[in-house]
Amino acid sequence: MEAEEDLIAAAQQIVRALESKMNLTDDGRKILANLGSQLSNITRVSESQDEEFEEEEEKEVGHSEIEQQLDKIQDKVMNWENDQSVMIWDCGPEEGYDYIKAVDEARRLIEILENRSSDNSSEDVVLLHRAHDILQTAMARLEEEFKHLLVQNKQPFEPEHMSFRSTEDDIIEAGSVISSGDDSLEDVIQRDSMGRTSGEYIVELVNQDVIQDLKSIANLMFDSSYGRECSQVFVNVQKDALDDCLYILEVEKLSIEDVLKMEWNALNSKIRRWIRVMKVFVRVYLASEKLLTDQIFGELGSVSSVCFAESSKSAMLQLLNFSEAISIGPHQPEKLMRILDMYEVLEGLIPDIMSLYSDEAGSGVRTECQDVLQRLGDCAKTTFLEFENAVASNVSNNAFPGGGVHPLTRYVMNYIKALMDYRKTLNIVLKDRDHEDDLVSVSVSPNMSPVSEEENPRGSSCSSPMAIRLQSLISILESNLDGKSKLYKEESLQHLFLMNNIHYMAEKVKGSDLRTVLGDDWIRKHNWKFQQHAMNYERATWSSILALLRDDGFQNPGSNSISRVLKERLQSFYLAFEEVYKSQTGWSIPDPQLRDDLRISTSLKVIQAYRTYVGRHTNHISEKHIKYSADDLEDYLLDLFEGSQKSLHGGHKK
Repeated sequence: MEAEEDLIAAAQQIVRALESKMNLTDDGRKILANLGSQLSNITRVSESQDEEFEEEEEKEVGHSEIEQQLDKIQDKVMNWENDQSVMIWDCGPEEGYDYIKAVDEARRLIEILENRSSDNSSEDVVLLHRAHDILQTAMARLEEEFKHLLVQNKQPFEPEHMSFRSTEDDIIEAGSVISSGDDSLEDVIQRDSMGRTSGEYIVELVNQDVIQDLKSIANLMFDSSYGRECSQVFVNVQKDALDDCLYILEVEKLSIEDVLKMEWNALNSKIRRWIRVMKVFVRVYLASEKLLTDQIFGELGSVSSVCFAESSKSAMLQLLNFSEAISIGPHQPEKLMRILDMYEVLEGLIPDIMSLYSDEAGSGVRTECQDVLQRLGDCAKTTFLEFENAVASNVSNNAFPGGGVHPLTRYVMNYIKALMDYRKTLNIVLKDRDHEDDLVSVSVSPNMSPVSEEENPRGSSCSSPMAIRLQSLISILESNLDGKSKLYKEESLQHLFLMNNIHYMAEKVKGSDLRTVLGDDWIRKHNWKFQQHAMNYERATWSSILALLRDDGFQNPGSNSISRVLKERLQSFYLAFEEVYKSQTGWSIPDPQLRDDLRISTSLKVIQAYRTYVGRHTNHISEKHIKYSADDLEDYLLDLFEGSQKSLHGGHKK
């Protein structure tokens, strides 16, 4: 019978191969179709005959024969039952095969007895009870054997392709704009340099030599209506294995309360570990766990997906609960990039998770993943808006010494520069679906109106949610800086301060990917702004001083009073210059090029006016009244803006 079936199956394969590989005529296709149909009919007839044969066989088996078979099975089962110190499969696969064969025979005998006519004899009932007792004893033993095979053949999980050891604490973290004063803000916010992708690996969680034995036990237990016991053993053992995996990956079991009470440095370390673990856990361990489950339960329909979901759900929820705790914690600005890292990792893993938990049994995990992703996105958006509020509310009581680049400016510009790595994600999480149209047209500030489509430069995306929010944030920063500039008493220092800070902002945008978001027009506007402040500085500092070197006010050029007036004006100029030197050598322009440009611009105006004045009145001013030469003054102007106050020591020449 088996030989006939093999021949029929081979013939059907030949027919299918011919149909797929040959260019047949219509008549040829009809012939092959008829042949295939005839082979199918033969197969159905053969299957029908097999079923009839089995039914006849069941009818013909007598009580004595069944009893003899049960005696043999019981002897084998009880022999092993009486020797609990030795596991069957430890004695070799042949022993295991013989045991499986005997227990399967008991199951078949139960089916024969149960399928007899309704007027079963008392002998049949007795035999049926006996067979059930034998099967129950055997199932309990197989349950233990199944567990033993899983545990003893577990392969060590060593994710050598990933590094989880202590480099993660060696990173510079930014201070908090909210909780820290100006001086504690960091200049640079560094993003973790970890890779965003992890290769997909399948590892053997259980020795492949015993997979077929595990599969045989599972199939027999399910066929014998002991599937729940078998699957429960698998779930329990693999739950423990998953816990061991997380332990190897150094993941602690933390409650939401534990996470919320954690200090930022410790929490930051946990987040970085979560990011690394999440990728290897899903793409390596869970993928391997799913394969193992399919190998054992793959022929049992939905059993495989149910066992996988039940065994892995606890570990997955442990990881997801951590990210949920992060999403409901305080929305401190320094957390934003870590939250975005978590969002990107989880978003990248969603397809893997959806594939692993594709059936109804995994719907809870799928839903939780989507919910946590949404909560992380909402948290990122709220944290960004809180950052705007923090910048707006960063109040200084004292003017920043020297008028240089304020720490808040450095912090904000480096912060948003670092955010450029997340532009795609930020455009997703910052998108307000209810007010999307309003965002594009809204005026973010009197000082910073959005760029129109006509002004939008090539490569800019100023209508994106991220661009709108960055423009708003920079506008808030400018407004804050404008308020800080009012803390200076000198108008010229107010302009120098704003020149420094706006120049710093423009250079940060120009030299980074921010340019593609804010656009060249934004850079042009801010270049113009800091240049205006430079001109206003010169006007506020030097206009009244250079006015002393003008010739207006002389009513009688030939009078003897000209010499006296000229000398008085010259002495007033020297005093004013010395005062500027004394104060403005302590002022700061951190950018070397900007410092040189302003010195040159100032020198051209001052030295030219001074040379002209002295040269024009050389006949009325004696050499002893010339306190500084033009070269002296030019050298002194080179000392300005170094941030270290100096004086001219009574006006002695160099």
